[in-house]
Amino acid sequence: MVSGSAGSSRSGPGRASARAAAGPGPGSPRVSAAAAVLAAALPRRWWAPSGVSLERAARGFLRASAALALCCALYLYVFRHVGRARAVAGFLGDGGLGAEPCDVFDGAWVPDAGHHPLYNSTECPFAERGFDCLANGRNDTGYLRWRWKPRRCDVPRFAARAALERLRGKRVVFVGDSMSRTQWESFICMLMAGVDDPKTVYEVNGNEITKIIRHLAVRFASHGLTVEFFRSVFLVQQRPAPRHAPKRVKSTLRLDRIDNASRKWANADVLIFNTGHWWTATKLFDTAGRSLKLGTSIDAAFRMALETWASWVQKRVDSTRTHVFFRTYEPSHWGDTSQKVCEVTEQPLSEAKGNDKSELGAILDDVMAKMSFPVTVLNVTLMGAFRSDAHVGTWSYPPTILDCSHWCLPGVPDAWNELVFSYLLTNVLAKDGRVNVVTAH
Repeated sequence: MVSGSAGSSRSGPGRASARAAAGPGPGSPRVSAAAAVLAAALPRRWWAPSGVSLERAARGFLRASAALALCCALYLYVFRHVGRARAVAGFLGDGGLGAEPCDVFDGAWVPDAGHHPLYNSTECPFAERGFDCLANGRNDTGYLRWRWKPRRCDVPRFAARAALERLRGKRVVFVGDSMSRTQWESFICMLMAGVDDPKTVYEVNGNEITKIIRHLAVRFASHGLTVEFFRSVFLVQQRPAPRHAPKRVKSTLRLDRIDNASRKWANADVLIFNTGHWWTATKLFDTAGRSLKLGTSIDAAFRMALETWASWVQKRVDSTRTHVFFRTYEPSHWGDTSQKVCEVTEQPLSEAKGNDKSELGAILDDVMAKMSFPVTVLNVTLMGAFRSDAHVGTWSYPPTILDCSHWCLPGVPDAWNELVFSYLLTNVLAKDGRVNVVTAH
């Protein structure tokens, strides 16, 4: 079993009272002539109040330091734990509705050869060849036979037919980068296992599943269900470089404007967002070996983009119809910073490792805490940190591509979707005939 666990004010009044107690200091214009004479007459006693004042000041400084340290500790506790409770609220254990919320992201990968993998990528027409590691020559199959097990509850075992029935007539939309597309493909392949006639499932525009198409939509005709993917790696508007921009500038981001495709997202029943992997210097800038000075840091730009997204959600999404998820950053396991060394292990790691971009997670927590719209955070970062065995590695398509960022299918994205299905099947989705309540089994 491989496991892991995720997860000031100034003292103005105090200074005023201290100063009042100590009296006016030397050189103060308020010192009277009588006081000056008294000071001259008693030179030895002049230093005594000053000594007491320094001692009091030292004690006050220590108290202020302790108070500041306490405030910082409380801030970190609230930021990490209360914010985390907000992220996992609604996920239930095997007690069903009314049970205590369970942190499903605090758990372990356990062997499960009996029920995993949940599908065969080669038999699923919507699984991209680049993620089908077995079809691309991978011989070991151990990476397929692991299940994510929360510590304090059980996730309902996935049942494709039940999931299809509960999603009847719905529209599920994924928005994000290639990691989002991988989750979208996994979601569809998991549901395909419950379809009697595969021919009733099709891409609505007849498109092949590929990364170069920005919008893909798969229709489950027998259930009136549509599952869509919109490519939007930054969630905000990406535009060509200005006319007179330097050659190194390939495009620009309007951090204050949501992606133009957003008008097609809003009327979904389920929205699942992600962004993060493109917020790096190598993806954003062509530095050509030279230093590049920017007016803002990548972290600051990421925060602005998330705030734009959050504002759009609160203004444009109907909380009585649509449930919104946001998936956190997925760790990579490159052996070097140049991303030229990728060693895929045969077993999950015994401890969490990999580049988890924790600074992006902290910004996401901060933005979410300020939102009034209910968003369910899929905090999958720790889950992936153990799975150095589940990356595409050298089993890509074409095989010349080395990949320690993306995941094989079946694989880790299936566990994300099991949590999504668990949430959807154990909670009230919406009103107007869309109330689906199921007790976890």
